[in-house]
Amino acid sequence: MNTTEHTTFMVPKPEELQQLSELYKAMGDYTRMRILWRLMEKDYCVSDLAKEMQATESAISHQLRALRIVRLVYSRKVGKNVFYSLQDEHIGWILEETYAHISER
Repeated sequence: MNTTEHTTFMVPKPEELQQLSELYKAMGDYTRMRILWRLMEKDYCVSDLAKEMQATESAISHQLRALRIVRLVYSRKVGKNVFYSLQDEHIGWILEETYAHISER
């Protein structure tokens, strides 16, 4: 951030900082990060996501549960399948912006 720019903001409350910490912990896992990027493309059921990522359904389900707990993804049942999506457009924005940050030269 440019030192001449000033943004007015309030420091989050301790419980909000804890939530932010948990969110970033969930995003800090390589497999979960791969899942989030896949979900930016489209919604997936567990079996299709497992095939796409060459992992077991159990392993993917476990990671999706962790992402769901911190509200990064949500699930919906369609027939016998459960489909997962990003919780909202903010998640995609966070991923794109952090990728832009690490891509800067």
